[in-house]
Amino acid sequence: MARWIIFILVLLFIEFYAFQAIRTLFRPKGVLVAYVVASLLVLVFILYSFTQFDRSVGQTKQTLFTFGLLLLVYLPKILLMLVMLGEEIYRLLRGGINYFYGSDMDTGVFPARRQFVSQVGLGLAAVPFLSLIYGMAVGRYNFKVFKQTVFFPDLPEAFDGFQITHISDVHSGSFDNPEKINYAIDLINEQNSDVVLFTGDIVNTHATEMHPWIDTFNRIQPHRFGKHSVLGNHDYGEYIDWPSQREKNENFEAIKDLHRQIGFNLMLNEHRFFEKDGQRIALVGVENWGRNFKQAGDLQKAAGALSNDEFKILMSHDPSHWDAEVKKHDKNFHLTLSGHTHGLQFGIEIPGWFKWSPAQFVYNQWAGLYEEFGRYVYVNRGFGFHAYPGRVGIMPEITVIQLKKGEKLA
Repeated sequence: MARWIIFILVLLFIEFYAFQAIRTLFRPKGVLVAYVVASLLVLVFILYSFTQFDRSVGQTKQTLFTFGLLLLVYLPKILLMLVMLGEEIYRLLRGGINYFYGSDMDTGVFPARRQFVSQVGLGLAAVPFLSLIYGMAVGRYNFKVFKQTVFFPDLPEAFDGFQITHISDVHSGSFDNPEKINYAIDLINEQNSDVVLFTGDIVNTHATEMHPWIDTFNRIQPHRFGKHSVLGNHDYGEYIDWPSQREKNENFEAIKDLHRQIGFNLMLNEHRFFEKDGQRIALVGVENWGRNFKQAGDLQKAAGALSNDEFKILMSHDPSHWDAEVKKHDKNFHLTLSGHTHGLQFGIEIPGWFKWSPAQFVYNQWAGLYEEFGRYVYVNRGFGFHAYPGRVGIMPEITVIQLKKGEKLA
């Protein structure tokens, strides 16, 4: 109850300062009344929707919409509030000077709010407002193909030019547009890679979320070296209250079987080899391992029989695993493929020049290619979306990675 009271008080505080900007710019009483009524209706709807959240069901289309609405309404208002608070500080300082030194006392101790400050605040607020609308209307299905070449001196000659298509974080329970998903599957097929690798989170929680999309994902063509996958943190059903452990276990088994139904070989702390022209490389797949999420991944079990010198590609859903254990591991995992972060589905990215997201304050590796100790991790930005039903700046990704033998050119 205390958390709800704090949450409501924070929203009302934001609303109060946002209203000050509206009142400064719009004098007609009818406009102000309409704004207050609309704001109250939205606030009541959001609070009501959150109180109806069912921990036994988890995320639904309704919760996606509610969270999107919360961001759409209150992120712009937070910016507006910050601008108005800045002016409030100025008014308090100016009022103190007026009070103690007696200047401008004929117009009152505190100066009136200035229209141009409110105009600046509304202008700034319009940026996230329009961005979030774009993210929900267009961004969430604005699939991009990211291509990356990675050089390894010890890559077997036969695998020079070996090409991987990497997807992650499908979150099929969030989809609502078959045409867009079919377009993304076409993009996967157009890459003509040697292998397709999927690094987890096939659903949000329930295996049934994937059922409408099984035929769609079965359209991913067979590849020369197959289609392989691992589990992500959402695949374990950890984020809802189950009626019984038996039902949770049954859901987990059904989620694992989804991979078979769409033609993927699910790897559970194990490895296999790709062989070509008498040479081979190893693919290692571990279950989810995360600092703040389920740790079912067992790297030793998955790669215990492999020698340190064999070339290895590791699939591990959460990049914090690479940061905590993989990059310094004695087995020498050359390339790790991860996902999980989604780039928080929000940020600014100019490919090859600049990228920023709040995700970087949570994860050291959150989108794209990273290297330490001569070992690499690639973090996929995610195929689907979760919580916020959109993407702003950080678009859904299909990764194409080409392995090359040799040293990276300067």
